[in-house]
Amino acid sequence: MSAVNDVDVNGFWENGWTIVRGVYSAGDVKRLREAAHWSRKSFGGDLLANPRLREVLTDGNFVKIARQILGEDKIVYTGDSAFTVNGVQRGFHKDNADRVDPNAPDWNGRYTILRFGIYLQDHYRHTGGLNLRHQSHNTPDLNVGNNVYVRTRVGDVAVWSLRTTHSGNGTLLRFPKSKAPLPHEHDKYPKWRVASKDGDRIALFAALGLDDAHMARYVDYLKTRKYMVDIWGKTRYDQAALTAASEAGLIVRDVPREVAGDPNAGQHVDYVALPY
Repeated sequence: MSAVNDVDVNGFWENGWTIVRGVYSAGDVKRLREAAHWSRKSFGGDLLANPRLREVLTDGNFVKIARQILGEDKIVYTGDSAFTVNGVQRGFHKDNADRVDPNAPDWNGRYTILRFGIYLQDHYRHTGGLNLRHQSHNTPDLNVGNNVYVRTRVGDVAVWSLRTTHSGNGTLLRFPKSKAPLPHEHDKYPKWRVASKDGDRIALFAALGLDDAHMARYVDYLKTRKYMVDIWGKTRYDQAALTAASEAGLIVRDVPREVAGDPNAGQHVDYVALPY
């Protein structure tokens, strides 16, 4: 049984996250690392518009995982994807539109947007991986949930709800590995207590979900964010990208085209809640 047919669906809904092991081979990861380094100098759009990184959206793996978790076949992509090379940001946050108000629409019913993360190096024995607050996806409170260092191996895919509290650049201790320092504690420990890095820290991210009210609100929110509109401004989907996405079963909403020339798009640098 392949990894993408062995997803812990119940664990995802109970905990707000899961790891799908062994989705990509060592050769796949090597190729993607080279593509990310190339893209750092040559490309600024989303992953689907990138001819060397779009494969993670068009190889069918994300779609198969999303279909299992969400229980529906029609999986939508709205242009929210990116890569990072040696990113330095850390700090707990959520990615959904309604991050503070528990009465806002995001907290009504089952939330159906997933964040996929491929970490193109080992974080099972090496530092620099993802921190998540376990079972934090049903509250806007950033202090709820035990802090977990997500120990991904090369080729694994991490999946979490946009409502799950998380942070990049986590710290893995040499001992005890069961203890996960909080993001703001990264400089609390002497260097000899911290596990080594596994080369350049490269990660690929994408959000997929259902074409429902949650997705509509999320897109409306993203249209207000300057960083996202800047990415979309460099994004153009050629026919090869759209055909590959369609063959993978991915429905593409061309949000970059929707915001092109919109003077109201991208007005907020920082998070501002949508009215409702």
